[in-house]
Amino acid sequence: MTKKQVVYLNLFQFRFPITAIVSILHRISGVLLFLCVPGLVWALQQSLASEATFAHLMSAKECYLFLVGFWIFLSALFYHLVAGIRHMFMDFCIGDTKAGGRLGAYLVMIVSGLFTVLSGVVILW
Repeated sequence: MTKKQVVYLNLFQFRFPITAIVSILHRISGVLLFLCVPGLVWALQQSLASEATFAHLMSAKECYLFLVGFWIFLSALFYHLVAGIRHMFMDFCIGDTKAGGRLGAYLVMIVSGLFTVLSGVVILW
C-alpha cells in the first residue's frame, strides 16, 4: 500500500491573468457594496428622522476614519460600476475576444483607479 503525501498548495505562486483579477475584484466589490447597504439605509433613515440626527450625521464628516471608510465604499462602487459596464459591452459582443477582454480589463483598472484617486482627493482634501 502506498502512502499518499500531502501536497502543499501555495496560492501566491499562481499568476492569474488580468481578466481573472478583474473578475475576482468585481465580485469582491459587489460583496462589499452588499454589506454596506444596511448601514447606508440606516443613515438615510436617521437623516430623515429629524434635523438633530441629520446634523449629527453631518458632523461625522469631521472623523477621519469615517472619511476613509466612505472613500473605500466609493472606490468599490466606482470599480463595480466600471467593471459592470465592461460586462455589458461584452454582452453586446464588444470586446469579447481574448485581446479585447485583456484590453477591457486594463481599461477597468485604469478608469476605476482614476475615479478612486479623484474621489480620494475630493473627499480627503
